[in-house]
Amino acid sequence: MDISLTPDTYTPIVDQAGNYIDSIPVIRHGLYCLCGSRKDKAYENTSKFATHIKTKTHQKWLEQLNQNRANYYVECIKHKDLVKQQQKLIAQLENRVSAQQLTIDCLTKQLVRPSPTMDESVDLLDMSAL
Repeated sequence: MDISLTPDTYTPIVDQAGNYIDSIPVIRHGLYCLCGSRKDKAYENTSKFATHIKTKTHQKWLEQLNQNRANYYVECIKHKDLVKQQQKLIAQLENRVSAQQLTIDCLTKQLVRPSPTMDESVDLLDMSAL
């Protein structure tokens, strides 16, 4: 089994005014940019990535991030709420599964344990006994 390292995903930094700006990080195992100019392209070094961030597509993407930053904040809050709701739902379902598993275990024990009222065994396959 080979271990492969996956490239990191690029995220621009936020300046003091709250705007997204480009900053070239240290690239160790490659870097993906989500701007959409070249899908599934990993940049191996800083010079190739520096050239990439000067492209029109990347600059347009960065501009759109800055124009929609308030929407991204609202979206982030909605996603946090959704995650909390899903965590509660998962916990409820896990509790329900645990309760049902206990019921199954209890019924299985009752099925396997012979009943004290049955003194004789009955062959259920023998239809002539009825």
